[in-house]
Amino acid sequence: MTALSSARAGVLIARAGGLAAVVAVIGLLPWLSGRDPALSVLRARSAEQEPTVEALESVRRELGLDAGPVALFGDWLGGVLRGDLGRSWVDGAEVLPGVLAALGVSLTLMGAALVVALLLAGGLCASTLVRGARGTARGGTGAVAAVLAGLPEFLLATLLLVVLSVWLGWLPPYGWQGPQHLVLPALALGIPAGGVLGRLVDDALPAVFEERWVVLWRSWGCSPAVIGRAAVRRALPAVLPQFGLVAVGLTGGAVAVEVVFAVPGLGRTALGSAESQDLPLLQGSVLALVLLGLVGGVLVAGVRRRMLGPALRDAALSAPPPVRVPAGRLHRVVVAVSAAVPAAVICWGLLGEPLRLNAVARLSPPSWAHPLGTDSLGRDVLARVGHGAAATLAVTLLVCLVSFVVAMAIGFLPGLAEGAAETANAVPPVIAGILVAAIVGPGPVGASIAVALVSWPALASHAAALVQEIRATTHIEALRALGAGPTWILTRHVLPAVAGPVARHAVLRLPGIALALASLGFLGLGAQPPAPEWGLMLAESLPYLERAPWAALAPTAMLLFLATLAVSLSTLPTPPTGDRRAVRHRGRRLVTGGRAYPVRMSGR
Repeated sequence: MTALSSARAGVLIARAGGLAAVVAVIGLLPWLSGRDPALSVLRARSAEQEPTVEALESVRRELGLDAGPVALFGDWLGGVLRGDLGRSWVDGAEVLPGVLAALGVSLTLMGAALVVALLLAGGLCASTLVRGARGTARGGTGAVAAVLAGLPEFLLATLLLVVLSVWLGWLPPYGWQGPQHLVLPALALGIPAGGVLGRLVDDALPAVFEERWVVLWRSWGCSPAVIGRAAVRRALPAVLPQFGLVAVGLTGGAVAVEVVFAVPGLGRTALGSAESQDLPLLQGSVLALVLLGLVGGVLVAGVRRRMLGPALRDAALSAPPPVRVPAGRLHRVVVAVSAAVPAAVICWGLLGEPLRLNAVARLSPPSWAHPLGTDSLGRDVLARVGHGAAATLAVTLLVCLVSFVVAMAIGFLPGLAEGAAETANAVPPVIAGILVAAIVGPGPVGASIAVALVSWPALASHAAALVQEIRATTHIEALRALGAGPTWILTRHVLPAVAGPVARHAVLRLPGIALALASLGFLGLGAQPPAPEWGLMLAESLPYLERAPWAALAPTAMLLFLATLAVSLSTLPTPPTGDRRAVRHRGRRLVTGGRAYPVRMSGR
């Protein structure tokens, strides 16, 4: 078996293992939650009925809960394989028809969003493609694409709702009655996806146009159109695997978008069933969402193999490295402003009291007493923004630290790290948040666990790649030849060389982690009222958009600054990884990078 075949088999095993783990969690939800399933059923059917022993025993006999979790999980899995997802605990209706109806709505929305994403990606790449095909100076739009890609779906949905529906009145804000109701949700889902796709292709095209075959084709007299089509075909196979992540992102982003616009899709169904503890409906909805993301990834892999053709399917075809542009003065200014403005607002807000109620000042506009206005309960928005940032920052730092520690431990097991990354890619943070909320309940702890579960695998994959690279360097081989022990090499060379880049990677992910926590808070899966959390503040202000838009604009502006900071940090050029320092031996001391280390000589 070739190395590539082994790698492909490893990816398939990782995906199968990830799907099996998710299916097991979904199937065992009634018992993982730590609550009596019979009590959950009784409360779902009638909140007023007393949970007497006779009533609970009747529910257990009806549903067969006495058989235990293993037997019932087998029955549930067998039903899934037969196309039977069981019956709702709330109304007793069959789950499968409801899931299929919601799936149809979600597929329609995702199809429209994909059209928007492809059109936007084509527009972002047009300038680079045309100029590269003509052989003129390149003028990429990577910065614009990065900004669009960094916008969270729930935040963009809120902005579109405020501007295009509330202020301008061009499109309906809620519902699913006709094509006009599809426009805003499709834009909210498609614009970030289009930014991701456009940035990937726009980064890959300049290096493609520098390859020798382009010069040869121009000398033969090929037209720019022919060269442009060939360049796109050359760049796409290497970036297509990332398109699968976009498909997974659409499934996760659809949950928030469907909630904002009251779309009766699969994500909204899953969230509603989690809130009502309707576990059969939650199991079916989440399983459909996960399978939808996996099917998208498989389809993208099939398209890539089709584009490569039989001759190149086993070849290690990869795109040339993107052309890195050093960070300019404007870039540094954007980073500074994105950090300084929120810091000033937060420090000012920390001087106020976020929980003081004032019924007389409900929904007051900005004034000297309340610079950012008040919310529906008369609480000062500025104070809530400041104190919410302090709580969010503390949780974000803790999640980032835990992710870094776990990644460093798992990173020295490359096979496990790659499998974990594949599993995490199949489960968006929102889906993880729904599952964790169903187990431990909604709250900051559950939201932190959910975000951490999908944050550390990316860092672990980075650490694993660095470990493999550093272990193969010349100076590590020289240390082994000179008799240095594995523990000494690990602690003195490999670990310090890996920890720095992975720590920088973790720091760059801080704004993204904060945005993920805010999205879970927006959906009601994170911090609960009256906590001053930005996502929760945004969700609480949505019903009052027409009367008091400032209550929503304050957390929206802070989240926009956070998204801009995340994009700016992610586009900063990074130094090359790995330890490529020169190595020379002087007596019993190894000199590397200008520093001398004692070496245990073999045979001494």
